[in-house]
Amino acid sequence: MELNELWFVIVAVLFIGFFFLEGFDFGVGMAGRFVGKNELERRMLINTIGPFWDANEVWLLTGGGAIFAGFPHWYATMFSGYYIPFVFVLIALIGRGVAFEFRGKVDSEKWRKNWDLAIFVGSILPPFLFGILFSSIIRGMPIDETMTLRAGFFDYVNVFTVVGGVTVTLLCLMHGLVFITLRTVGDLQERAHKLAEKLIYAVFVSLVTFVGLAYFETDLFTYREEATIPMIALIVLSYVGAIFFLKQKKDGWAFTASGLGIALTVATIFVGLFPRVMISSLGSTYDLTLYAASSGPYSLKVMTIVVLIFLPFVLAYQIWSYYVFRKRVNGKGMIY
Repeated sequence: MELNELWFVIVAVLFIGFFFLEGFDFGVGMAGRFVGKNELERRMLINTIGPFWDANEVWLLTGGGAIFAGFPHWYATMFSGYYIPFVFVLIALIGRGVAFEFRGKVDSEKWRKNWDLAIFVGSILPPFLFGILFSSIIRGMPIDETMTLRAGFFDYVNVFTVVGGVTVTLLCLMHGLVFITLRTVGDLQERAHKLAEKLIYAVFVSLVTFVGLAYFETDLFTYREEATIPMIALIVLSYVGAIFFLKQKKDGWAFTASGLGIALTVATIFVGLFPRVMISSLGSTYDLTLYAASSGPYSLKVMTIVVLIFLPFVLAYQIWSYYVFRKRVNGKGMIY
């Protein structure tokens, strides 16, 4: 495997990790409007992700940094072409982070309601926009011979990309509800459990609709037929497993199955793209590939050495933090 191929895999793994971890994080932020019936329950929900949400976002920052360092042409084309959606994602994430820290600083119901709204909007907007972004990338965007993306409104927003945005949002909400069943007790846990059992059927409908549209709107089923169809089958099996384990009230296994569904969905996109990093709707001649978009061999070699040295420490710290805060949230010692 060449170093630019290795870095494509690293970028894919970083985004899989981001959607697996931040997916339940976003889901809990959305679920607060539906399963939190009073102030104590809403605080319990926020405390389920309190020790983790900022570390989870590091996966996104690292993924963006890896694209910048490993594939500067990919970074330039994507970030300039998706400038406005990325600005909204950034504002949403900043507002959400500020809300987590500020909502408990003033003893006022109106104050907390405003910050709770910021948490909800900041949790629903990023997965929806990321769904639109990834859907439009696999559908193809007008990228010309200078690697410049010159898109109109309907290149970004159309039936396929909107369904993609809704699907990613529902996947995250589902993942968050299952996470709540793992981290809470009592009525709150039971409410999240019942809502997850109902929501998973909407997830199925959304996924099936998205896959059906992808068959006509993308080349995933012809370009990577040998990998795409088995991976879609595994995604379906993951959510069938999630239904089974939810009904058995085996929350740990249900969370694993839900997370596996998200991980396989993101992996399918990257597998379907390889070795392309962005598809041009103007013709395959203008597709941006990892070979044309990558940094030089020396830069990739230095970056690989740095990753091999520091990545184990980063992963060990994150695993340790999940171990330390592994106990269920029971309404005592609230901090947000």
